[in-house]
Amino acid sequence: MNRYFATSPRGLENLLAEELTALGAANVQAVAGGVQFAGDWPVCYRANLESRIATRVLWFLAKGPYTREEDIYRLALAQRWPDCFALSRTIRVLTTATKSPLKSIDFVTLRVKDAVCDRFRSHAGERPNVDTREPDVRIHVYLTESECSLYLDTSGAPLWQRGLRQATVEAPLKENLAAGILKLSGWQPGTPLVDPMCGSGTFLLEAAQMALDRAPGLGRGFAFEKLAGFDAWAWAKLRSAAESRCKPVTALPIWGSDRDERAVRATRRNLQEAGLGNVAQVVAADILELPAPAESGILIANPPYGERIGEEEELAALYPQLGAALKRRWAGWNCDFFTADTRLPKGVGLKPSRKTPLFNGALECRLYEIKMVAGSNRKPKDGGDPRGS
Repeated sequence: MNRYFATSPRGLENLLAEELTALGAANVQAVAGGVQFAGDWPVCYRANLESRIATRVLWFLAKGPYTREEDIYRLALAQRWPDCFALSRTIRVLTTATKSPLKSIDFVTLRVKDAVCDRFRSHAGERPNVDTREPDVRIHVYLTESECSLYLDTSGAPLWQRGLRQATVEAPLKENLAAGILKLSGWQPGTPLVDPMCGSGTFLLEAAQMALDRAPGLGRGFAFEKLAGFDAWAWAKLRSAAESRCKPVTALPIWGSDRDERAVRATRRNLQEAGLGNVAQVVAADILELPAPAESGILIANPPYGERIGEEEELAALYPQLGAALKRRWAGWNCDFFTADTRLPKGVGLKPSRKTPLFNGALECRLYEIKMVAGSNRKPKDGGDPRGS
């Protein structure tokens, strides 16, 4: 069995571990930033095709101690690179370091590239070409304080690039983070779902794919197809099985809205181009005026964070109005807000039932779950009437 490391947005590692276990992975272990697992090549293919949460799936090659750059060069030189990919493939080396004592990460990258090329030159008399923009093969180097690990990327473009979202608005949420948030909210296909700040429609697209059992990687290619030993028959079988599971496209209890007409147009276009135009209803509306489309369900939103000048004051004014709108219109719903603004719960005047730390890239955020009940959200003191006297 091969060993792999699947990276993910921080905070979603345990969800990814559950997902990979369900996909047939062995020796699954969640660690900071991702999940270690083992499996044969079809497990790797399936993880790339079907994982909604992983960012990349990296094939582990080797690990060794180092004190200087030449130790890393020798570790890389010892690998049988010609057995991994053909000389005709273009390469790129990427290095990530945590607490490494080495002064230049760029020099480490250069030395690993030299080692790969030197190994090919001794094997075939020629070296592969480097392509830093769209390489066929990405070699990942990870340095801790004293150890170097080498990986080959089996994904290519990051897995959140589903090949679906054509139109975007400012600061769109990455698809795998949106999928993780949907799972953390407890949403299940068939449950009414509303995104009242839909942006380019990422939550709606992810929910629609989940409801229709459409594997997120069906619309794209992967780097493992360019590696030596690629099993085209096994891959075709996996793709065919995933395609046969897709449910017919039909209207679902999924609604989206945004007060920005550009966002509404972008969402409609993205749904249409993904072949999901009739799945969700999308309208232009302000969250403060939006009525609940059903008696209960999940409301999920990614409001602005207040990072631009003037936005903090706007959000401070919005939050009390939002709290009032939720009490007035969304009783019976679970409302989940993903934001980096820790003032939100106090601002809306509603106590979250759960706070989940997550990261949007390097930005620390929270997913606040607020359960809206009929009447007041406050518990009566001493058994008194919550409505007061």
